[in-house]
Amino acid sequence: MRIGFIGAGLMGHGMALNLLKGGHAVHVIAHRNRAPIEDLLEKGAREAENFSQIASSSDCIILCLSSSGVVEETIAALRPGLRSGQIIIDTGTSEPDSTRRLAGQLAALGIAFADAPLTGGPEQAAAAELGVLCGAGPEVFARILPVLSCFATTVRHMGPVGSGHAAKLISNFLVTGMIALVAQAFGAARRADIDWRNLYDVMLNGSGNSGVLRKMVAPALEGDFEGYRFSLANAAKDIGYFKSLASGLGLETSLADAVQDVFAAALAKGQGHRNVSHLLDL
Repeated sequence: MRIGFIGAGLMGHGMALNLLKGGHAVHVIAHRNRAPIEDLLEKGAREAENFSQIASSSDCIILCLSSSGVVEETIAALRPGLRSGQIIIDTGTSEPDSTRRLAGQLAALGIAFADAPLTGGPEQAAAAELGVLCGAGPEVFARILPVLSCFATTVRHMGPVGSGHAAKLISNFLVTGMIALVAQAFGAARRADIDWRNLYDVMLNGSGNSGVLRKMVAPALEGDFEGYRFSLANAAKDIGYFKSLASGLGLETSLADAVQDVFAAALAKGQGHRNVSHLLDL
């Protein structure tokens, strides 16, 4: 399949590379950091000069972008070159309402839209071991399953368009909550003069053991606060999206409010560009 890939950065590079390994013809477009693009070009990808070229040269367009706003802007830029029969897949973490709205607009043009947000990080993307939470009609899901399987080991159809993003926000609520808890727990340990390494070693044998704990604390014990490669700004964005989802479902959000406060405080200090592990770094 001819695939246009927009957002070949931290996550997208590994995904695009595995699409190439899967035998797909991949077109990429440059962004601020050209290093991932240059590597993909060396591996057989082709570079598109603009969104129009991506649209005209692709049967399927995969987006790996930072927010619903960026997705909306990108699709608006692509729209003049789009044609009936194409599929657009949003693999980022977006707002379900925006996703459903875009799907309706594209359906009027004969273009299918699917939300396929991811679980896992850059390491899993490179190893083709991501998880995918897909929202799409059954026929569209069947068409894109071989594509998604190029970079994921677990692909689940969550329901109609928007369901994937709703499921991802619920998943990320759990993750961001755990990040905040780990940061505050080890902050308390520091104040109580508890040795982090001893505490961490014992916690690995208990119910507190988790991917979040290991990603954040194990590198921090060696002075590396880049262990969990998930930006504070994106974490704040995701918890905000979750609160909107929860509000629409009539759910109480006091716990989400508390989690949001942790990330809002980091953003207020100008730390949004840093990874969440920096919550451990005073």
